[in-house]
Amino acid sequence: MTAARLAGLAFALASLGAIAADHSGQKFPDVVSVKVTSRSASLFDFDVTVSSPYDTPERYADAIRVVAKPNVVLGERILFHDHADEQPFTRDVYGVKIPPGIRAVVVQARDKANGYGGKTVEVTIPGR
Repeated sequence: MTAARLAGLAFALASLGAIAADHSGQKFPDVVSVKVTSRSASLFDFDVTVSSPYDTPERYADAIRVVAKPNVVLGERILFHDHADEQPFTRDVYGVKIPPGIRAVVVQARDKANGYGGKTVEVTIPGR
């Protein structure tokens, strides 16, 4: 292999390492998108897409919750395994009861090791 090819290969490997390092620095899972579906005037289902690029069995996105301001948990889904082979992944939070006066909620994801954090998504409740 020529010196130019070796240098190119070394550069490519270093670039891949830098990309992996960027993902490994992410402390919390991010909520990427949320779709809200109304079941009734006060009952809603949430399809939540989460990204957690560091997924391992020891540290992964292990819960999703729907929160009204100021920090009132309306619904939560616990996730019992990592999603290392499915990134980003989508899970549902079914049957969340939302009182009539609430017009928007925030959806958050939790890391098994670090708790809640990362990017959240605020969604408007349909029909409100």
